[in-house]
Amino acid sequence: MARPQLSVGTAGRIRTHKIGNGYRAIALYRDYDGGTRQVERKGRTKGAAERALAEAIRDRSRAVPGTTLTPTTKVAVLAEAWWTEINTVERSPGTLRLYRDRLDRQIIPALGKLRLAELTVGTVDRHLRAVTDTNGIGVAKAVRSVLSGMCRLACTHDAIDRNPVRDANPLHTTSTRTPRSLIPAEVADLRAFLADDPKAITRDLPDLVDMMLATGLRIGETAALQWTDIDLTAGTAHVGGGIVVRTPGKGLSIRTSDSSKLTARTLALPTWATRMLTRRQADATNDLVFPPPKATSATPPTPAPTSKKPSPPPATPGPPATPSAAPSPPSSTPPATPHEPPPTNSGTPNHP
Repeated sequence: MARPQLSVGTAGRIRTHKIGNGYRAIALYRDYDGGTRQVERKGRTKGAAERALAEAIRDRSRAVPGTTLTPTTKVAVLAEAWWTEINTVERSPGTLRLYRDRLDRQIIPALGKLRLAELTVGTVDRHLRAVTDTNGIGVAKAVRSVLSGMCRLACTHDAIDRNPVRDANPLHTTSTRTPRSLIPAEVADLRAFLADDPKAITRDLPDLVDMMLATGLRIGETAALQWTDIDLTAGTAHVGGGIVVRTPGKGLSIRTSDSSKLTARTLALPTWATRMLTRRQADATNDLVFPPPKATSATPPTPAPTSKKPSPPPATPGPPATPSAAPSPPSSTPPATPHEPPPTNSGTPNHP
């Protein structure tokens, strides 16, 4: 009766022979291509030879032909292979920056020198708990996502048997904080502070924040608004056509590809926001409603930090308490205050 064939990835009985000043251990091993081959290792003692052979069998290459990923591959090499792969698919620059940061800051420094065969469930679990303690639950979840993608790639190349990240303990957050909106008094304080802060004025923040308060848009969506999106006659803004993102080495750009953060919709603008936009459009030199400060003209749409004020700023730090601390509007604007505030509960406008 024929001897049963070895299963793929298994070895037969180890045999040892005395050679010269040491020993040689030999075993038959059935590779992942179905072929059976003899594997041997040498050692100064019989036990040393057998241990060397056992390690060779454990780390026997299971790689797909042409791949560089094997059980002996370092995690750092896997990280770069995964990074190269995900860059072949269109992704948000912000997502790519998040993944690269997690590779460079948490994964490669802590796990990069390990071999893939040493990337066990326990190793992954301990690392995720350490990241949670050091960097917080948000960073730990991003690290888990990146590690899972890396191990999935290793699995497809038969470099590891299973994805150890899936068996690691789930990450739980104990935070009970819930988002809340600003109350009218806080809105008034914020707008007053921005209107009296020279750096905020230089960076065109008062109008930008006013637009966010009027529409509820995110910063990236507000910064991506163009004058073609604004209908001053109807008092509406068409939003969701793009979002501003920063790409390392390239700077700011408007991304218009599909995103869960982009929902096309038309918003009705309050009267005070329409007047603010009318004033900005009269001085506009850019297709963007809120261009980056470096892209603005020599005469900014908001008062320059060196412009004269009718009265000195408050003596005490914090938001100004009286209208006299607010900057005067540019001479080209109508007599109304340049940053007319949204209405409050009392119905009396708050001066910025």
